[in-house]
Amino acid sequence: MRKACFHHVVCHLTSEHQNRRGAKHIWVEQSLSFSGSRLQPKVTPSPVSGPAHFHQLAGKCFIHTESTYKYEFCPFHNITQHEQSFRWNAYSGILGIWQEWEMVNNTFTGMWMRDGDACGTRNRETKVIFVCSASSKLAQVSEPSTCVYSLTFETPLVCHPHSLLVYPTLSETLQKEWDEAEQARYEGLITEQGYNNLLKGIFEDAGLLKSEKVKIKLPEVVADSGTHNSLHKCTEDLEKQREEVKRLRSLLTQHNIPFDSEQTHEPKGQTTTTVKEQHPRGDHGLLDQL
Repeated sequence: MRKACFHHVVCHLTSEHQNRRGAKHIWVEQSLSFSGSRLQPKVTPSPVSGPAHFHQLAGKCFIHTESTYKYEFCPFHNITQHEQSFRWNAYSGILGIWQEWEMVNNTFTGMWMRDGDACGTRNRETKVIFVCSASSKLAQVSEPSTCVYSLTFETPLVCHPHSLLVYPTLSETLQKEWDEAEQARYEGLITEQGYNNLLKGIFEDAGLLKSEKVKIKLPEVVADSGTHNSLHKCTEDLEKQREEVKRLRSLLTQHNIPFDSEQTHEPKGQTTTTVKEQHPRGDHGLLDQL
């Protein structure tokens, strides 16, 4: 005898009336919960970026239901799709994770949510389009091409004509770089492709585009040779100084150049060497060989 399975209900299967050798109870947990714990994201969302007034959307989620599907859009986080069905294999997955902005002619034209669940040989991805409205809500979801979704998000945050300009969101340093790139293009110093590459770099530095630069962890810088970071290093440096003094004395003696060697209050083993000037100022003679 089998009992029906419903949302968050544990199904109890029993063969008590079918097996004469004894009662056997089999417990099977069947849950159709669409909790986020079942979803396995492939990547971490990019940091919050773009227009400052959009940052208030971080941490919020908006739900829209079409037919048997429920869509949940969490700006700067992800987009998920949940099939509202009691089928045992009802779909629940990620349509995209926040990655970067789309920008055209100094204007933010959309948000790209990429690296969603696998869909054949590619991953699902979604472009979020903004439309002016009196309130913020997820208005429409479509799939214009296989595995690529389009989401319309209505919000009063885009009603001002300057609300989606890119330039004001940049730091003064990046704004200056953009100004210089514009001037160079105007003067014909760079090609259109070169200009676009410069803009791409500026947008990546601003966190508006996902950077493709490979970050290489450099080895730790060796301590400066003049810094004694251990007794062993100190001893090595002292021996090198002694060898250098010995070489200089030998060279001076070889060329019959007199010098004074006086012991001072310096640590034992260190010698102070004073060379007597043998040539007019400016004429270094044999001293160039030292």
